[in-house]
This record gives sequence, structure tokens and C-alpha cells, in this order.
Amino acid sequence: MSDEIQPTVPADDAEPADRAARIAALRPCYRADLADGVERFFEPRRTTCPWCGSDQLVARLRTGDLLQHKPGDFGLDRCAECGHTFQNPRLNEAGLEFYYRDFYDGLGEQRMGGTFGGRTKMYRGRAEAMLRYDPTPKNWLDVGTGHGHFCEAAREVLPGTAFDGLDFTDGVALAEREGRVEHGFRGAFPDLAPDLAAHYDVVSMFHYLEHSTDPDRELRAAHEVVRPGGHLLIEVPDPESRYARLLGRWWLPWLQPQHLHFVPVANLRRRLTEVGFSVVGEQHAQPHDPVDLLAAVWLALDHAAPREDAPWLAEPPGAFRRALRSGVFLAGVPALVAGTLVDRFAVRPLSHWLRLSNAYRLVARRD
Repeated sequence: MSDEIQPTVPADDAEPADRAARIAALRPCYRADLADGVERFFEPRRTTCPWCGSDQLVARLRTGDLLQHKPGDFGLDRCAECGHTFQNPRLNEAGLEFYYRDFYDGLGEQRMGGTFGGRTKMYRGRAEAMLRYDPTPKNWLDVGTGHGHFCEAAREVLPGTAFDGLDFTDGVALAEREGRVEHGFRGAFPDLAPDLAAHYDVVSMFHYLEHSTDPDRELRAAHEVVRPGGHLLIEVPDPESRYARLLGRWWLPWLQPQHLHFVPVANLRRRLTEVGFSVVGEQHAQPHDPVDLLAAVWLALDHAAPREDAPWLAEPPGAFRRALRSGVFLAGVPALVAGTLVDRFAVRPLSHWLRLSNAYRLVARRD
């Protein structure tokens, strides 16, 4: 869960027969889940900000699930006092299970594993961000490790460091089986923190905090697990990016309905200080992932095209709809190429100066 998603154009006609059979087998379960609608997946709507308690809330965005296309509408509100943006109403436990199901695990495991596995350069850059502050950490816990690809790549940067991973999905067990992490812990980080107290030189949270139901509790768990003098490394989407306004619902880091909280950097710096950390490093240009325009074009094409088969659809698409879907993406290839070129060669060198960076990174030392 620790990585942002990069879209890849699906090849519907190339889906293996076993995937179609798995989808057919799952369809009755999804049909039962949706029989009473999706309203049961949400908590009551909040009237105050979960970060500062203010009642000065304004609507920021409404969108659907633009990646899996599971049914449901999702809203993001922004606090006019502190700038915190959050999902409102928020998914409850049943909703989180429903919308995460078959995304990172199950049907989505192979696709997500391929997406995350090809990002070694980015993972190395994340590990290198710690060299200035602790070039020889003995052990490192990656919270929200997913399939453990960061730990595998980071070992090349820090060969003397033992990497463990923690996640609440099946991916962490896969990461341990594949040798990407030495120990894989499955469960909620705050619940596991007492057993790991003061055990790690470094704890990392790469694109994890925005998924959590209670970011403050996660930060306090990190303070418990990091040794005195050790470090916490956090990377999250930047809700103050100009792309967030310019691209609207097509800005990939909104990632509804999975992303529950978007914390402005000033808010996170203050909260880290309050829980017992000193912020020693802040980066904006380095964690920027140059995919915003490519992803926006892809999401728009995917939204316009007929759906590919999925178990939450009433029935699989026919040959005509599959052909039409392929045609939409084929027609969109020039726009996808243009988006890629602008992302990588025009925007990336100037992303921080133009305030277009889509993420920021903080390094904090436990006092």
C-alpha cells in the first residue's frame, strides 16, 4: 500500500481464461454485497475537522471510483481553518474491506505487483534520502510495505540494514516468502506497536498515512517504535499541489475511495513536533512522481470507455464493448504520449518551482 498507482493501458482481449473464470466465481459474492446498496459502507457525515476540530468545512471534490469503478460516490471536504482535506463521509470498516478487496490482493495482486516491481529507481531514491541523517541504520521497518519492493531495492543502498515490513494485506506475507523483508508483520500498526517498542533505527511510511483512518494515532505508534535518536521517514501526497486544483477529479493522488486524509506539510510538521519528533529534513522536488498528466489522460479515457470485466459488474462485457474499449484507448495514444513527455521533460525539472510537486517527504528524529 505504500506506493502510488501508475496507470497501464489494459489489454482486455489478452485476459487469460483463468482470470475470466475467477471473475465469474466472485460475481455472486459481489452481487450479495451490493444488494442493499453502498450506503451501509459509510460512517455518519462529520461536521468538524478530524485534524483541528474546526466546524469551518467546505466541499472540495466529489468523484467516483476511477480505478476499479466499483459503485459509490465519494466526497472530500477541506477545513477552512487548518487546510486539512479528508473523505467525508468516511468509509467504515466494511466499506474499507469492500473497496480494497481485489485491488492490491486477489484479482489485483499480479497487476499491482508488476506496477510496483518496476519502480526500483524511485525506491532507491527514498532510501538515499536517509543517508544524510543515518548512513548506517541497523534495522528499518517499512509500514505499509505492500509487496515489499521498496525494501528489496533499499537493500542495495543500505546493504548492512535489516528490513522488516508491516501491512494489513496479504502482500506482506508474500514479501516475506520472496525474501524482500526479513520479517513481515500483518495487522494495524498502532495495535502492533507495543510489541515493537523502541526497536527500530528507522520507520518509513511511504504513501501510507493518507490511507489511515487516524493519522495522529499512526504518528504516535511511530514514536513508540522508533528508538530515541532514530528517524521517521514520511512521504505523502501534497494537497497544496497546484495540480490538485488544475486537474480536479483526474488528479491521481486523490485516489478515491482509498485515500482518507490529505495533510498540508505545515500541519504534519507541527503534529510531529507535538508527539515528540524534531523535523530535520523536508523535500518536495525529490518525491515528485512525474505522472500527473499521463494519469489524468488515462483516467479520463478509462472513464469514457466501456468497462472491462470485473466481478462487481452485473455481467461481463460483450465483444462489441470490448472492441470499443480498445478503440478508445487506441485513439487516446497520442494524448497519452504527449502527457508523458510533458510530465517528464517540461514539468519535472520545474515541479517544485511551479508548485506542481505531487508529494512531499519529511525526515523527523525522535527526541
